[in-house]
Amino acid sequence: MRIVFAGTPDFARLALDALLAAGHDIPLVLTQPDRPSGRGLKLTASPVKQAAQAASIPVIQPRSLRLDGKYPDEASEAQSALQAAAPELMVVAAYGLLLPQWVLDLPAHGCYNIHASLLPRWRGAAPIQRAIEAGDSETGVTIMQMDAGLDTGDMLLVRSIPITAEHNAARLHDELAQLGAQAIIDAVEQLARGEITATPQPAEGVTYAAKLNKSESPLDFTQPAQALARRIRAFDPVPGSTFNLPGLPGPLKAWNAIALPYPSPPGIPPGELIQATAQGIDLATADGILRILELQKPGAKRQPTDIFIRGWNP
Repeated sequence: MRIVFAGTPDFARLALDALLAAGHDIPLVLTQPDRPSGRGLKLTASPVKQAAQAASIPVIQPRSLRLDGKYPDEASEAQSALQAAAPELMVVAAYGLLLPQWVLDLPAHGCYNIHASLLPRWRGAAPIQRAIEAGDSETGVTIMQMDAGLDTGDMLLVRSIPITAEHNAARLHDELAQLGAQAIIDAVEQLARGEITATPQPAEGVTYAAKLNKSESPLDFTQPAQALARRIRAFDPVPGSTFNLPGLPGPLKAWNAIALPYPSPPGIPPGELIQATAQGIDLATADGILRILELQKPGAKRQPTDIFIRGWNP
């Protein structure tokens, strides 16, 4: 099938690689403009752009696709490129730009989106992190027929996986990226055979996955230990979860933690240090004890607790 692809990060790159490996014709790729990266803030191409260039596929990087928006010339050039590509289908994965109606209408079969949640739960920008944070027992990917709403289109194919206590956002992201790559191949094959079925999203169970914000990093110890342990996993690697320890310049980052199955000692307020041992750094919470297993000082590397406490005398 002749497919235009739109995506930016590694999550999308796996889908592009899968479509190419399946033999589909990709005449054009859309991705975000190059961004400053690393200590030298050197302009760096997105993972999708790098994959497209490696496959000798033309790439366009408009800052907007709105013909009446802030960058109408770039949108008009993108429109001409898309019209020339004459796609039967557009596949979108973590692209980062809203698609105006003219884009949705251009391909013969419209636009398919690979969304990293079980819709209608966790529509929006950060479905992987919010699913872990909320304590969901499962998540997955939904291949969706895109419409003008925010992840509101009809569902075409759904694949699910469990969320375990070992999942942080990075690990779950990688598993969902693999799942999404296979799911879009299956959906396109069903489309080619005329067997694809569109199912409207149910009105019940709609939730929104708000964009991650650095202001969410500080841990709020007036919450239960279980919720804080999930939050630490959900915010690994971005934006991270921060806290303070006595005698150390902060904030520190917590990268792994568990909730202990017994309450804090009486009289110790939330956030106070209970004890620090090779097994972990125990902190009081509103409900239970949070044991930090891996942490990081500013400017240093991540360290397991048993190594960290050798250089710290609380």
